[in-house]
Amino acid sequence: MKQLLTFIRKEFHHILRDTRSMLVLLGLPIVQLLIFGFAITNETRNSNIAILDNSKDEATQNIISKFEASKYFDIDRTLSTNEQIESAFKTGKIKLAVVFQQNFQNEISHNNKAQIQLIADATDPNQATTLVNYASSIILEYQNELNQQNQLPYTIRTEMRMLYNPELKGAYSSVPGVMGMILLLISTMMTSISIVKEKELGTMEILLVSPMKPLLVIVSKAIPYFIVSLVNVATILLLSVFVLGMPIQGSIFLLIAVTVLYLLCALSLGLLISTVTNSQLAAMLISLLGLMLPVVMLSGYAFPIANMPPILQIISNLVPAKWYIIMVKSVMIKGMGVAGVWKESLIILGMTLIFLAVSLKR
Repeated sequence: MKQLLTFIRKEFHHILRDTRSMLVLLGLPIVQLLIFGFAITNETRNSNIAILDNSKDEATQNIISKFEASKYFDIDRTLSTNEQIESAFKTGKIKLAVVFQQNFQNEISHNNKAQIQLIADATDPNQATTLVNYASSIILEYQNELNQQNQLPYTIRTEMRMLYNPELKGAYSSVPGVMGMILLLISTMMTSISIVKEKELGTMEILLVSPMKPLLVIVSKAIPYFIVSLVNVATILLLSVFVLGMPIQGSIFLLIAVTVLYLLCALSLGLLISTVTNSQLAAMLISLLGLMLPVVMLSGYAFPIANMPPILQIISNLVPAKWYIIMVKSVMIKGMGVAGVWKESLIILGMTLIFLAVSLKR
């Protein structure tokens, strides 16, 4: 028994001396609890909406006040014409538009019925359905309040319109997310492993002293994975169009251009990982485990970023997949041009240059 206690004490000493093990054992559960408890939720809150009030009367103002008081919505802007609705959605900030008919109060007072149109951005069909249900509940609550005050039953009919994805196909949400995840993981992991393999086998020194310039050695190792990733892109797009029935609304050339930029970012990230690891296993763990969780949880692919705590929303800006998914949805689904993706393109370009600069410095 004394020997057992001695070995147990020895093992505790090993654990306490190893800072990295302590972080994994004690820090990882705390991080996972906070992420899954507060950030990872399908409930949609604080979604930006637009209001088009064609009536501007007391009734519409009362309903708008209910939207303002709701925890699910933030009124981002007030529109003046129907033509401004689609341009508001193309900014990427607006998730729902509430449109009141003309003479709303007059219609409900004299005809006992009126109409409100709810237009949702259905590039994420689950979120769009949720927002429409929340908005319908607010409108129904106001209708019930009117019926309690009057003997005649009042009816407010809601007309729903799902913009960009009227059939609410799940592929409109999953395809951009899968593209962002697969391209980043494959390009980053394979590039880092291929370079670390040369270091691990001791052949990198031979390559570096060869007549070929070191930069060209690295480029030659990255190009094959770049080409393989382009083949993956072509496969995903063909399956999306001909199997999943998801059309490409925008320019295919612009979609390929932003994809190439994203692949360069992933390859440069793989190069950076190869400079801080000396074994293939370490490179694979960092590339696979270290990137998969942020891509799935913080890119907007699986969970709405707007629902996350402010600190995680800031961290999500460091995930390249977030910006690529936004660009794919803008070009592929919304049919936007260069003007709609220039900001995201500059962000990914900046990340690429930073990764390359740090890698070359190391």
